[in-house]
Amino acid sequence: MKRTSIRIIACLAIAVAISACSGLNKMKKNAPDVSYTVTPEVLETHGGKVDVDINVRIPGGYFDKKAVMEATPVLVYEGGETAFPSYTVQGESVKGNAQTIKKASGGQVTYKNTVPYDEGMRISDLVVRVKATRGSSEVVFEDIKIAEGIIATSALISAKGIEGNIGKNNFQRITPLSQSAEILFLIQQAALRNTELSKEDVVALNEFIKTAETSENQVFKGIEISGYASPEGPTDLNTRLASQRESAAKGVIDNELKKNKVDTSDPNFFNLKNTPEDWDGFRVLMEQSNIQDKDLILRVLSMYTDPDVREREIKNMSGTYKVLADEILPKLRRSKMNVNIEEVGKSDEELKSFANSNPNELKIEEILYAATLTDDLDEQLKIYRSAANQFPSDWRTHNNVGYTLFQKGDYEGAKIAFEKANSVKANQPEVMNNLGAVELASGNIQQGEVFFGSAAGAGPALDNNLGVVAINKGDYEGAVRYFGNSTSNNAALAKILTGKYDAALSTLNANTEEDAMKYYLKAIVGARTKDTDLIFSSLRKSVQLDASYKKKAATDMEFGKYFADETFKSIIQ
Repeated sequence: MKRTSIRIIACLAIAVAISACSGLNKMKKNAPDVSYTVTPEVLETHGGKVDVDINVRIPGGYFDKKAVMEATPVLVYEGGETAFPSYTVQGESVKGNAQTIKKASGGQVTYKNTVPYDEGMRISDLVVRVKATRGSSEVVFEDIKIAEGIIATSALISAKGIEGNIGKNNFQRITPLSQSAEILFLIQQAALRNTELSKEDVVALNEFIKTAETSENQVFKGIEISGYASPEGPTDLNTRLASQRESAAKGVIDNELKKNKVDTSDPNFFNLKNTPEDWDGFRVLMEQSNIQDKDLILRVLSMYTDPDVREREIKNMSGTYKVLADEILPKLRRSKMNVNIEEVGKSDEELKSFANSNPNELKIEEILYAATLTDDLDEQLKIYRSAANQFPSDWRTHNNVGYTLFQKGDYEGAKIAFEKANSVKANQPEVMNNLGAVELASGNIQQGEVFFGSAAGAGPALDNNLGVVAINKGDYEGAVRYFGNSTSNNAALAKILTGKYDAALSTLNANTEEDAMKYYLKAIVGARTKDTDLIFSSLRKSVQLDASYKKKAATDMEFGKYFADETFKSIIQ
């Protein structure tokens, strides 16, 4: 009796197991009846991630009441695979917390999730791996392919489009120089006094003339002489005095010019003028003074334009007028002399020669400018390193070493140079942008943003780099704003990613550089706007400039609908 019971129980267990396996195998066999809709049809990467949105429809009669199904979307690609988080559904007789699917009516599952993007995923299959269990029984389904490939257009950001800031030179080939002197006269006189002619500024003016004439790189550009009379007394007297004082000063200059054999034959060499009543000079001196009734006198000047009325009103302030006569008016009885020259700097050829053979002979602005006279990055680097050795306390020298290394793709070397520049002058906007550019080019987007936050004032290069950051973060509208009117490939890419295809094409057409990426992006615009002529003509140009774009286009899902097209195949083969 006991043995019979055991046999019955064993038989029942076997029957249950067979029944469970039968139910699971039926679900496996009928797996094609379950439909999967992936949105978008071809996955895309944005902001360094791949989002998946799957709608699963399970038909009535499919789901075993006692089954639990675990499904895992997986991206499978060469060299690896990446699984999204699994989701679980259960039959109506199962006690659990998963979504319930009724046997009679079936059901619908909506699944959304994200995984980080990897370049290998561009050529991939999205499959669903299903494992169904019922009690202790388990059945693993065959992989179910539900999508193919990933559109990775947002990852086409060009590192070449990341911009640094050069430390600008202030070199001027022609430097204007001038020297001034002033001669004072006694009241109602135009006679020269030895005490005035021996003053420091007059002596310096004479020496300036002598030096300019003997210097090979200095050229006289004219002399300005003005005579003035103070604004008191009769107008005709002041007119005569101003003219006489002008002539007296010209005599002083003429004497010095003849002594140094300066050519004054140009009829425009001298600019002579005189001011009979120097009310403007009077106003300036009053504003600078602490004289009592200063504000009242200034009000008189603003209220009246007639010189006689002005003089009468001021003389009515008898006490104050005495101070004016002692402290202000004597300074207005004068002549002013101003000698102008131009100092002509070294020629481009001379600067290049010195930069290569004897850079120590160059001034800071000259050596920084000399580096811009060549397009050879190695030669530029040599000159900037000489500048950094000679002028280590100028942040631009170290910055420009880093800028050149950055152009050469040596990000680590560039970073060291930029850090040196920052130690010389902290938080210079150009240097902060450059430190951020190095991090951005190295893939350290978050650290790059930190530096960019301290780079306000770095100009268009900063806006460009913030546009690159925005693309990396999936903020394409923000990227378009940052790029503004830029005609770079990255600016066009941002417009493609926002669906502004006409604007993107305009940007690419305005780009004067002939590079493969420009035409590749134009081909993508063609694919998205169904313009086959634009696709094929642009792809041809792209692969002509860089043959590696053949392989890229052959597997780019932007062109998925054209993979079988004979013209497309002829371009990429």
